[in-house]
Amino acid sequence: MPLFIITGCYSATAAKGMIADPSDREAAARAIMEAAGGKQHSFYVTTGETDWMVVAEFPDGVDLIPALLVIGASGAVSNIKTVRAYTGAEFKAAQVKAGKIASAYKAPSK
Repeated sequence: MPLFIITGCYSATAAKGMIADPSDREAAARAIMEAAGGKQHSFYVTTGETDWMVVAEFPDGVDLIPALLVIGASGAVSNIKTVRAYTGAEFKAAQVKAGKIASAYKAPSK
């Protein structure tokens, strides 16, 4: 199944809530990923441009969208970004396929 890397930032309201009543955000992330039909592989609190990162597996990217809608609508996070991640084996298979189809492409002439 495809892997996705999801990142985002906590809102000021969420930060205040976490200070007032600390909670397990990894468990919260896992619950919404599983409710949407995915499997969370890992959760990290990060520094830099984003505050957290999840690596999750979903049957298809469209299956991830409901979870992202719920998370975004909560107001607790912003700047949600998702990228599809490929394993080394998947990338190698893509290279092999590229070699097989390369002759079908004609680049524009100068």
